Amino acid sequence: MNELPVIKTRRKGRSLTQSMLIPSEEMVAEALRAAPPGELSDIGWIRQALAREHGADACCPVTVQRHLVQISQDGTAPFWRVVDPDRPFARRMVGGPERIRQQLAAEK
Repeated sequence: MNELPVIKTRRKGRSLTQSMLIPSEEMVAEALRAAPPGELSDIGWIRQALAREHGADACCPVTVQRHLVQISQDGTAPFWRVVDPDRPFARRMVGGPERIRQQLAAEK
C-alpha cells in the first residue's frame, strides 16, 4: 500500500484533541485479510490496528462501516471475519447474517 493516510485532528473533551485516521477502503481491506480466518474478530480490533499502524489515536468508525458495506458488495476482502452475524449491522452486508455464518464456517 503506497497511499498516504488521512489523519485529522478533532476535539475530545474540553481541552484535549485526538488524531483520527480516515482510512481508505484498501486500508480496511488489507486489515480484513490479516484477520484470522474462520474466527470472528471485532470491528474495533480493525480500527485499533489501523490507528496504531498509521500513528493515530483512533480510526473513524463510520468510515470503516461504510467501507465494510462496500467491500461486501465488491467481494474484495473477507468482511465476514469482523461482522458479527447476530448484530443489526450484519443485515447491511450483501447476503446478510446467513452469508457471514456460511463464510465463517467454510473457513474453519
